[in-house]
This record gives sequence, structure tokens and C-alpha cells, in this order.
Amino acid sequence: MNKPACFSTKIDLSLKEKLQNDLESQGFEISKPPYTLFSAKKKGLSCTLYESGSLTVQGKEMQEFIEFYLEPEILKNFHYSNPEAHLDLNPRIGLDEAGKGDFFGPLCIAGVYADEAKIKELSQMGVKDSKQFSDSSILKLAPKIRNLCPHTIIRLFPAKYNELYQKFKNLNRLLGWVHVAALSDLSQKTGCKKAILDQFADKHVVESFVRQKKLDIDLEQRTKGEQDIVVAAASILARAAFLDGIEKLSQEYNISIPKGASKQVVQVAKELVLKFGIEVLTKTTKTHFKTTNDVKNS
Repeated sequence: MNKPACFSTKIDLSLKEKLQNDLESQGFEISKPPYTLFSAKKKGLSCTLYESGSLTVQGKEMQEFIEFYLEPEILKNFHYSNPEAHLDLNPRIGLDEAGKGDFFGPLCIAGVYADEAKIKELSQMGVKDSKQFSDSSILKLAPKIRNLCPHTIIRLFPAKYNELYQKFKNLNRLLGWVHVAALSDLSQKTGCKKAILDQFADKHVVESFVRQKKLDIDLEQRTKGEQDIVVAAASILARAAFLDGIEKLSQEYNISIPKGASKQVVQVAKELVLKFGIEVLTKTTKTHFKTTNDVKNS
């Protein structure tokens, strides 16, 4: 299995003193860069504990350090050195979305189905929550997942998104409807009756659409659902579909369209309005965002 070049995890900050003392006794040099509790370095290895409790480890000696010290002494689990022993191998569908917080670009929902063999392959690929990957890594990994696993991707570009939002008048209800459409399609394709969804609203929002469609599915809604490897695979496909959508809009309007909802986003939207008229917002942005008013009033 390919191990990542940098390992990141969360630890209980009550372990800070033990970790620092252990590292000093192992010959690490300790320093305290900004936003860290400490950083420890020795040849072939560096280890940084941030104020948030995030711990990062990197260097050519990383694997041995994690397997022989960090896992048994601090983490008390062996997910890094033996991930398959901790995998849920039950066949299931995972669902996630991307683009809901971005002013520009599509809303993308992805569903992925994996059985035991495919779950093991996803693990060997190093699949995890899309937020832990760079955009370039997402775009490399997504085709491998699409080739390996049955999947459904629904991409709502702004014109369609805005039309549907006018119908639902609520983002969570729109999200629930699209998630259930993807789930229904993938369940029919695969015959799978178990699914895990990264929870984004009160459970009844999605459950009401499941009942409307009369779906016979055991659906679990989890906060931090991307910790499940099949949901993580769906998060990667959704993110890749969103990135591709942003690129398509950039090419169509001959301007580099930014992600998010920053001041730069407002500036680019104003440039588009000057060039193409106010109606361009309906074709490129999610117009119910308050960012629309920032564009119109500035």
C-alpha cells in the first residue's frame, strides 16, 4: 500500500507532556513555531503538534516512528500500519456533495457503491476525505475511483440549480432531494439496500424524500460521514465534478473563476456583469447567496 508523504491525525491535548518528553528522550530537538504547542525534529523525521490538537509527522523515518511509537503509545490504534483490519467491509453506498458553499459553479452530488473487494482496493489507493487532498490530487484519484466502483454523479450547473432553488426555497431540501435521486439511481443499478450519507441537515429532511420515492433502503446519516471510506470516495468524485464544472465555466466565459465566496469572487462576478450583463449571474452563480447583493450593490 502506498503511504502518504505526510501523516496527520488528532490527539488529546492531555497527551502533550508525555509526547514532548518522549520525543526529547528519543533525541528530537524541540522548538515552538507560531500556532504550535511544539515542533520536534531529528534526522529523517519531524513531528509538529498544533494548538488545535492536530499532529503531523513527515520524513523518511515516518513509517517506523508511527508503527513502533506513535500508534502503540499515543494513538492506541493501528489504523495507519494495518488499515484493512479496521475497515467496515460490508457492501454499501456512500453519498456526499461539493460546491454548496461556493458562489460560482455547480452543486455536485456523488454516490459510490463498493463491496468488500472494492473497499479493500479503495483503502489501498489511500482514499480518505476529499478535504485532505489538494485539487490536483483529487483530479488524479477520481478517475481511478470511477473506473473501480459503480457510481452516480449529479451535477447541477447554476442555471438548473437556481431554477430548482426557486422551487424548494431551501438549500437543505434541495440537497435532500438530489441526494435521494442519486441514491435511488445507484441502488437500482447495484441492488444495494444500505447507504451512508454525510449528514448536512436534520435527518427528517432526507428521510421525507426517501419515503416519497418509496425507497427500501437502510440509510444512515452521519456527521463527519467522510470518515467512512465509501463516503470519502463519493466526496472525491463530487469534488472532482465541481472542479471540472468550474473549469468549464472559466473556459466558457474566458475568465479564471475562483472557488469559495471571497472578495475575489465578488470582483470576478462584477467583471462578468460588466461584460455580459446582470443575467450572467443566473448562469454562473448561486443567486440566493448574499454575495449576489454584494455584487449588485458595489
